[in-house]
Amino acid sequence: MALVKVARACFMRKNTLQLKNLCTTCFCPQHPNPFLTNNDKRAQTLRSLRNYSARPVRPTRKDTGAGNLGDFDWKTVVIVTSFGTIGILAMKHFKNKKLKELDTDMIRSYGTPQLGGDFELIDQDGKPCSNKDLLGKWILIYFGFTNCPDVCPEELEKMINAVDIVNRKKSVPNIQPVFISIDPDRDTPKLIKEYLKDFSEDFVGLTGTAEQVDEATRAFRVYYSVGPKDEDDDYLVDHSIIMYLINDKGEYCEYFGQTRSAGEIANQIMLKMDKNAVFKGLK
Repeated sequence: MALVKVARACFMRKNTLQLKNLCTTCFCPQHPNPFLTNNDKRAQTLRSLRNYSARPVRPTRKDTGAGNLGDFDWKTVVIVTSFGTIGILAMKHFKNKKLKELDTDMIRSYGTPQLGGDFELIDQDGKPCSNKDLLGKWILIYFGFTNCPDVCPEELEKMINAVDIVNRKKSVPNIQPVFISIDPDRDTPKLIKEYLKDFSEDFVGLTGTAEQVDEATRAFRVYYSVGPKDEDDDYLVDHSIIMYLINDKGEYCEYFGQTRSAGEIANQIMLKMDKNAVFKGLK
Protein backbone atom coordinates (compact mmCIF):
# COMPACT_ATOMS: atom_id res chain seq x y z
CA MET A 1 0.00 0.00 0.00
CA ALA A 2 2.82 2.35 0.81
CA LEU A 3 4.53 1.46 -2.45
CA VAL A 4 1.37 2.35 -4.40
CA LYS A 5 1.19 5.78 -2.75
CA VAL A 6 4.86 6.45 -3.51
CA ALA A 7 4.38 5.48 -7.20
CA ARG A 8 1.28 7.70 -7.51
CA ALA A 9 3.16 10.63 -5.95
CA CYS A 10 6.02 10.19 -8.42
CA PHE A 11 3.57 10.10 -11.35
CA MET A 12 1.81 13.26 -10.20
CA ARG A 13 5.13 15.05 -9.72
CA LYS A 14 6.19 14.14 -13.27
CA ASN A 15 2.94 15.46 -14.77
CA THR A 16 3.23 18.67 -12.77
CA LEU A 17 6.70 19.32 -14.17
CA GLN A 18 5.36 18.81 -17.71
CA LEU A 19 2.48 21.24 -17.09
CA LYS A 20 4.91 23.87 -15.87
CA ASN A 21 6.58 23.79 -19.30
CA LEU A 22 3.27 24.67 -20.99
CA CYS A 23 1.86 28.24 -21.37
CA THR A 24 -1.06 28.03 -18.95
CA THR A 25 -1.45 31.75 -18.28
CA CYS A 26 -1.48 33.59 -21.61
CA PHE A 27 -3.56 31.01 -23.55
CA CYS A 28 -1.80 32.17 -26.70
CA PRO A 29 -2.14 30.12 -29.89
CA GLN A 30 1.64 29.70 -30.12
CA HIS A 31 1.55 27.50 -26.99
CA PRO A 32 -1.60 25.37 -27.17
CA ASN A 33 -2.51 23.76 -23.91
CA PRO A 34 -3.84 20.19 -24.35
CA PHE A 35 -5.38 20.22 -20.88
CA LEU A 36 -7.80 23.12 -21.64
CA THR A 37 -11.45 22.37 -21.23
CA ASN A 38 -14.15 23.69 -23.54
CA ASN A 39 -14.87 26.55 -21.15
CA ASP A 40 -11.19 27.46 -21.08
CA LYS A 41 -11.10 27.47 -24.90
CA ARG A 42 -14.09 29.84 -25.00
CA ALA A 43 -12.37 32.11 -22.48
CA GLN A 44 -9.22 32.07 -24.61
CA THR A 45 -11.20 33.08 -27.73
CA LEU A 46 -12.96 35.95 -25.93
CA ARG A 47 -9.68 37.22 -24.50
CA SER A 48 -8.08 37.16 -27.96
CA LEU A 49 -11.02 39.14 -29.39
CA ARG A 50 -10.75 41.69 -26.60
CA ASN A 51 -7.03 42.11 -27.18
CA TYR A 52 -7.60 42.53 -30.93
CA SER A 53 -10.40 45.06 -30.56
CA ALA A 54 -8.48 47.07 -27.94
CA ARG A 55 -5.39 47.33 -30.15
CA PRO A 56 -5.10 50.96 -31.50
CA VAL A 57 -5.38 51.45 -35.27
CA ARG A 58 -2.72 53.62 -36.80
CA PRO A 59 -4.07 56.13 -39.33
CA THR A 60 -2.76 55.78 -42.87
CA ARG A 61 -1.21 58.61 -44.91
CA LYS A 62 -4.38 58.81 -46.95
CA ASP A 63 -6.52 59.23 -43.82
CA THR A 64 -4.34 62.00 -42.37
CA GLY A 65 -3.95 63.78 -45.69
CA ALA A 66 -0.14 63.68 -45.38
CA GLY A 67 0.15 62.18 -48.82
CA ASN A 68 -1.99 64.92 -50.36
CA LEU A 69 0.80 67.48 -50.41
CA GLY A 70 -0.51 69.28 -53.50
CA ASP A 71 -3.63 70.63 -51.81
CA PHE A 72 -1.70 71.57 -48.68
CA ASP A 73 0.93 73.51 -50.61
CA TRP A 74 -1.61 75.42 -52.71
CA LYS A 75 -3.62 76.42 -49.66
CA THR A 76 -0.47 77.61 -47.95
CA VAL A 77 0.59 79.59 -51.02
CA VAL A 78 -2.83 81.25 -51.29
CA ILE A 79 -2.89 82.15 -47.60
CA VAL A 80 0.68 83.49 -47.57
CA THR A 81 0.11 85.44 -50.80
CA SER A 82 -3.10 86.97 -49.48
CA PHE A 83 -1.53 88.10 -46.22
CA GLY A 84 1.55 89.33 -48.08
CA THR A 85 -0.55 91.37 -50.53
CA ILE A 86 -2.58 92.88 -47.71
CA GLY A 87 0.62 93.76 -45.88
CA ILE A 88 2.18 95.43 -48.94
CA LEU A 89 -0.98 97.43 -49.66
CA ALA A 90 -1.17 98.53 -46.05
CA MET A 91 2.48 99.61 -46.12
CA LYS A 92 1.95 101.60 -49.32
CA HIS A 93 -1.17 103.23 -47.88
CA PHE A 94 0.60 104.36 -44.71
CA LYS A 95 3.69 105.42 -46.69
CA ASN A 96 1.60 107.58 -49.05
CA LYS A 97 -0.29 109.00 -46.09
CA LYS A 98 2.98 109.87 -44.36
CA LEU A 99 4.42 111.47 -47.49
CA LYS A 100 1.24 113.50 -47.93
CA GLU A 101 1.48 114.70 -44.34
CA LEU A 102 5.13 115.67 -44.88
CA ASP A 103 4.24 117.57 -48.06
CA THR A 104 1.47 119.39 -46.23
CA ASP A 105 3.83 120.29 -43.40
CA MET A 106 6.44 121.57 -45.86
CA ILE A 107 3.86 123.70 -47.66
CA ARG A 108 2.74 125.15 -44.33
CA SER A 109 6.36 125.84 -43.34
CA TYR A 110 7.75 127.16 -46.59
CA GLY A 111 4.74 127.98 -48.72
CA THR A 112 4.49 127.66 -52.51
CA PRO A 113 7.72 128.42 -54.43
CA GLN A 114 7.77 131.93 -55.88
CA LEU A 115 8.03 131.02 -59.56
CA GLY A 116 6.74 132.90 -62.55
CA GLY A 117 6.46 136.60 -63.17
CA ASP A 118 6.40 139.25 -65.85
CA PHE A 119 8.12 138.73 -69.18
CA GLU A 120 7.95 140.31 -72.63
CA LEU A 121 8.87 138.21 -75.64
CA ILE A 122 8.03 137.80 -79.34
CA ASP A 123 5.74 135.05 -80.62
CA GLN A 124 6.22 132.82 -83.69
CA ASP A 125 4.40 135.38 -85.84
CA GLY A 126 6.78 138.18 -84.86
CA LYS A 127 4.27 139.91 -82.57
CA PRO A 128 5.03 141.06 -79.02
CA CYS A 129 3.69 138.70 -76.34
CA SER A 130 3.88 139.08 -72.59
CA ASN A 131 2.62 137.06 -69.66
CA LYS A 132 -0.38 139.40 -69.47
CA ASP A 133 -1.48 138.30 -72.94
CA LEU A 134 -1.81 134.76 -71.63
CA LEU A 135 -4.01 135.62 -68.65
CA GLY A 136 -7.36 133.83 -68.59
CA LYS A 137 -5.80 130.60 -69.85
CA TRP A 138 -4.14 127.68 -68.13
CA ILE A 139 -0.71 127.34 -69.72
CA LEU A 140 2.02 124.72 -69.66
CA ILE A 141 5.47 126.21 -70.35
CA TYR A 142 8.63 124.45 -71.50
CA PHE A 143 12.04 126.10 -72.00
CA GLY A 144 14.21 124.62 -74.76
CA PHE A 145 15.83 125.24 -78.15
CA THR A 146 15.12 124.08 -81.69
CA ASN A 147 18.58 122.54 -82.26
CA CYS A 148 18.25 120.22 -79.30
CA PRO A 149 19.04 116.72 -80.64
CA ASP A 150 16.87 114.50 -78.45
CA VAL A 151 15.68 115.77 -75.06
CA CYS A 152 13.57 118.72 -76.25
CA PRO A 153 11.74 116.75 -78.97
CA GLU A 154 10.91 114.01 -76.48
CA GLU A 155 9.70 116.48 -73.86
CA LEU A 156 7.62 118.46 -76.37
CA GLU A 157 6.01 115.25 -77.60
CA LYS A 158 5.19 114.28 -74.03
CA MET A 159 3.94 117.78 -73.35
CA ILE A 160 1.49 117.84 -76.27
CA ASN A 161 0.24 114.35 -75.35
CA ALA A 162 -0.56 115.57 -71.84
CA VAL A 163 -2.26 118.67 -73.26
CA ASP A 164 -4.39 116.53 -75.59
CA ILE A 165 -5.51 114.36 -72.66
CA VAL A 166 -6.58 117.41 -70.68
CA ASN A 167 -8.27 119.17 -73.60
CA ARG A 168 -10.37 116.08 -74.37
CA LYS A 169 -11.84 116.32 -70.88
CA LYS A 170 -14.94 118.52 -71.12
CA SER A 171 -15.23 119.05 -67.38
CA VAL A 172 -11.98 121.03 -67.10
CA PRO A 173 -10.66 124.09 -68.98
CA ASN A 174 -8.40 123.73 -71.99
CA ILE A 175 -4.70 124.24 -71.51
CA GLN A 176 -2.35 126.18 -73.77
CA PRO A 177 1.13 124.73 -74.51
CA VAL A 178 3.90 127.36 -74.61
CA PHE A 179 7.48 126.93 -75.85
CA ILE A 180 10.09 129.55 -74.82
CA SER A 181 13.44 129.43 -76.57
CA ILE A 182 16.66 129.76 -74.57
CA ASP A 183 18.72 130.14 -77.76
CA PRO A 184 17.73 133.61 -79.03
CA ASP A 185 20.75 133.88 -81.35
CA ARG A 186 19.51 131.08 -83.61
CA ASP A 187 15.82 130.61 -82.79
CA THR A 188 14.03 133.21 -84.87
CA PRO A 189 10.20 133.48 -84.82
CA LYS A 190 10.00 131.89 -88.27
CA LEU A 191 12.27 128.98 -87.29
CA ILE A 192 10.30 128.36 -84.11
CA LYS A 193 7.02 128.35 -86.05
CA GLU A 194 8.30 125.70 -88.47
CA TYR A 195 9.79 123.68 -85.62
CA LEU A 196 6.61 123.56 -83.54
CA LYS A 197 4.44 122.51 -86.51
CA ASP A 198 5.93 119.03 -86.19
CA PHE A 199 4.36 118.70 -82.75
CA SER A 200 1.12 120.67 -82.78
CA GLU A 201 -0.53 123.70 -84.34
CA ASP A 202 -1.72 124.68 -80.85
CA PHE A 203 1.73 125.66 -79.62
CA VAL A 204 2.61 129.25 -78.80
CA GLY A 205 6.32 129.72 -79.53
CA LEU A 206 8.20 132.61 -77.91
CA THR A 207 11.67 134.04 -78.36
CA GLY A 208 13.29 137.47 -78.05
CA THR A 209 16.53 139.22 -77.36
CA ALA A 210 19.11 137.76 -75.00
CA GLU A 211 18.00 140.21 -72.30
CA GLN A 212 14.33 139.31 -72.72
CA VAL A 213 15.09 135.59 -72.55
CA ASP A 214 17.23 136.11 -69.45
CA GLU A 215 14.37 137.95 -67.77
CA ALA A 216 11.93 135.11 -68.50
CA THR A 217 14.34 132.39 -67.32
CA ARG A 218 15.05 134.28 -64.10
CA ALA A 219 11.32 134.53 -63.40
CA PHE A 220 11.03 130.73 -63.53
CA ARG A 221 14.52 130.01 -62.17
CA VAL A 222 15.50 128.14 -65.30
CA TYR A 223 19.12 127.12 -65.65
CA TYR A 224 20.74 127.26 -69.08
CA SER A 225 24.29 127.52 -70.34
CA VAL A 226 25.57 127.82 -73.91
CA GLY A 227 28.21 125.22 -74.72
CA PRO A 228 31.42 125.66 -76.74
CA LYS A 229 31.18 126.12 -80.50
CA ASP A 230 32.63 123.62 -82.95
CA GLU A 231 34.28 124.30 -86.32
CA ASP A 232 30.88 124.99 -87.91
CA ASP A 233 29.89 127.40 -85.14
CA ASP A 234 27.38 124.82 -83.94
CA TYR A 235 26.78 124.37 -80.23
CA LEU A 236 24.44 122.85 -77.67
CA VAL A 237 22.68 124.54 -74.79
CA ASP A 238 22.62 122.81 -71.42
CA HIS A 239 19.39 123.59 -69.56
CA SER A 240 16.97 122.37 -66.91
CA ILE A 241 14.26 120.01 -68.18
CA ILE A 242 11.06 121.16 -66.50
CA MET A 243 7.48 122.02 -67.46
CA TYR A 244 5.67 124.73 -65.50
CA LEU A 245 1.92 124.84 -64.93
CA ILE A 246 0.40 128.33 -64.65
CA ASN A 247 -3.26 128.90 -63.82
CA ASP A 248 -5.63 131.34 -65.51
CA LYS A 249 -4.59 134.10 -63.09
CA GLY A 250 -0.96 133.83 -64.08
CA GLU A 251 -0.02 132.08 -60.83
CA TYR A 252 2.43 129.20 -60.63
CA CYS A 253 0.76 125.91 -59.66
CA GLU A 254 3.09 122.96 -60.28
CA TYR A 255 6.17 121.78 -62.13
CA PHE A 256 6.88 118.45 -63.86
CA GLY A 257 10.32 116.90 -64.26
CA GLN A 258 11.66 114.67 -67.00
CA THR A 259 10.68 111.47 -65.19
CA ARG A 260 6.95 112.22 -65.27
CA SER A 261 4.85 110.57 -67.99
CA ALA A 262 2.23 112.32 -70.11
CA GLY A 263 -0.55 110.56 -68.21
CA GLU A 264 0.84 111.59 -64.84
CA ILE A 265 1.23 115.18 -65.97
CA ALA A 266 -2.32 115.30 -67.34
CA ASN A 267 -3.77 113.82 -64.14
CA GLN A 268 -1.93 116.34 -61.97
CA ILE A 269 -3.06 119.22 -64.18
CA MET A 270 -6.72 118.16 -63.98
CA LEU A 271 -6.41 117.70 -60.23
CA LYS A 272 -5.07 121.24 -59.89
CA MET A 273 -7.90 122.53 -62.07
CA ASP A 274 -10.51 120.75 -59.96
CA LYS A 275 -9.04 122.15 -56.74
CA ASN A 276 -8.95 125.62 -58.26
CA ALA A 277 -12.64 125.33 -59.26
CA VAL A 278 -13.61 124.22 -55.75
CA PHE A 279 -11.63 127.11 -54.26
CA LYS A 280 -13.38 129.60 -56.54
CA GLY A 281 -16.76 128.14 -55.53
CA LEU A 282 -15.96 128.61 -51.86
CA LYS A 283 -15.04 132.25 -52.46
